[in-house]
Amino acid sequence: MAVEAEVELCFPHLNTSRLRPKSTGFSLLLTSTSFFTASLNLLVIISISHFRQLYTPTNILLLSLAITDFLIGLVSMPVELLQRTSCWYFGDVTCVLAIFSPLLLSSVSIGNILLISIDRYVAICDPLRYSSRVTHRRATVCVCLCWLCSVLYICLYLKDILSQPGRFSTRDGECTFQIDLAMGTVDLVLSFIIPITAIIVLYMRVFIVAASQARAMRSHVTAVNLQLSLAIPVKKSELKAARTLGILVMVFLICFLPSFYFSIVGDSGGHVPFGAFVIFVFYLNSCVNPLIYAMFYPWFRKAVRLIVTLQILQPGSREANVL
Repeated sequence: MAVEAEVELCFPHLNTSRLRPKSTGFSLLLTSTSFFTASLNLLVIISISHFRQLYTPTNILLLSLAITDFLIGLVSMPVELLQRTSCWYFGDVTCVLAIFSPLLLSSVSIGNILLISIDRYVAICDPLRYSSRVTHRRATVCVCLCWLCSVLYICLYLKDILSQPGRFSTRDGECTFQIDLAMGTVDLVLSFIIPITAIIVLYMRVFIVAASQARAMRSHVTAVNLQLSLAIPVKKSELKAARTLGILVMVFLICFLPSFYFSIVGDSGGHVPFGAFVIFVFYLNSCVNPLIYAMFYPWFRKAVRLIVTLQILQPGSREANVL
């Protein structure tokens, strides 16, 4: 029995070693999700980056979201899988990077969804000035600021472990960290309550205006009878985009909200079965986003067809009509 106990340790010769984790069905599920997440989002990245017709302010935001989801599938999911099914043999500095990356990508995801909500709010509620207020340059600047602010925030959030790597790992072969109550509370407000409230309020306004426009179109009511904010009819394409991106936002909220379970119960929640389920649901959102594009955006299906048939390698393929 003593020999068997030694085999289960990450470092059998150390009494402070972590027990070797056991592989479960969760491992296979996360592995396959990681592959599909990276592959599908890579198609989105290539589509928007390659075809000139798709280079719009809204799609710049979707491109940033796709890059984030791609990195989640390529980096965050494998790291999560490694931490749950294997011992940590890569040192304290690599552990810091393994902790930093998922938190950064999670923060950027929230920022991207908030930017998409703002974009739809302006497009639906102020259509007359949308083209002048939302430009390619401003969308690009907002995306860059989103990434920069997320990096600075996560550096502040993880200042303890960044200054002293490995300080929270009490056993050899583990990679973990802890956040004090004050910082955890601040993070709950800044990363959860404020952005989620803003996203919900913005899209509630979007849906109210969009519903009013749709009723006006069906009943042929003149624009004079509408509220002042509805004086300029919204393009049908903008209404469709708002509906599609509304589904995107709603799915994100459904997948994202349970993840803050850990902020309430503490890090230990990540080691129980429900914790594994919550983490998987959060990561699943990154895989679902491209499927939403495939279902509701004909341009994405056309672009994927050109990509998988390698027609994008032909001269002039950037100018192809995919809309």
